[in-house]
Amino acid sequence: MAGRMVVGSAALADLVRPASAPDPAGGHRVLPVAPELTGLLPNRGLRRGSTIAVSAGQPRRSGGTSLVLALLAEASRAGSWCAVVGVPTFGAGAAAEIGIALDRLALVPDPGPEWPTVVAALIDGVDVVVTAVPQTVSVSVANRLAARARQRGSVLVPYGRWDGADVTLQVVRGVWEGLGSGRGRLRRREVTVSARGRGAAARPKEIKVWLPGDGLTRVIPRPAVADGVGRPRRGALTVVGSA
Repeated sequence: MAGRMVVGSAALADLVRPASAPDPAGGHRVLPVAPELTGLLPNRGLRRGSTIAVSAGQPRRSGGTSLVLALLAEASRAGSWCAVVGVPTFGAGAAAEIGIALDRLALVPDPGPEWPTVVAALIDGVDVVVTAVPQTVSVSVANRLAARARQRGSVLVPYGRWDGADVTLQVVRGVWEGLGSGRGRLRRREVTVSARGRGAAARPKEIKVWLPGDGLTRVIPRPAVADGVGRPRRGALTVVGSA
């Protein structure tokens, strides 16, 4: 079964619950993510009310869509509703393969000029809202949507440039595995994901993971670096994929 295709404001209104309705998650303020990704997020998951941006990056090395799927998988598997707005090429098959429950997935491939209204309506009643960021989005509109997510307890995941996000994730490097000398199939990709943000996420982080993931990660301390006066400084931690 594919995700629910939402067309028209009436269909959208039927999908989302009223903002005054009880929060079905109750006190569960952090939605789970795959263990490989917990080190990137200050709450080790998707905190309700937060904005977690995924930078699209350069097309030749992006991997952003795979990262979005990986962010949604655990929350969806745990029972959360998710929505994807403005991504007409979003693959339901790939989503199901990574563990996203298609019967709790709403798709709005082309929201048109009513994009802010569509995203705001979904924020009112969906746990995690992924949206491609239009080039013309203004700072004031972005701020209003982020504020609405904070008020409603939804997680807003802009896919593209989004200033002021609590955390911004980006795939900065990637290497495919599976092809030999002119034979074989692409099977997975080892990617380096960076995280930067504000508050508890102000300190930049990087991890290496497999996308699609196999859960095999290990933590390796970086070599100590001198602090400028000759004393060694403790290095940050890097998570790398292991075969």
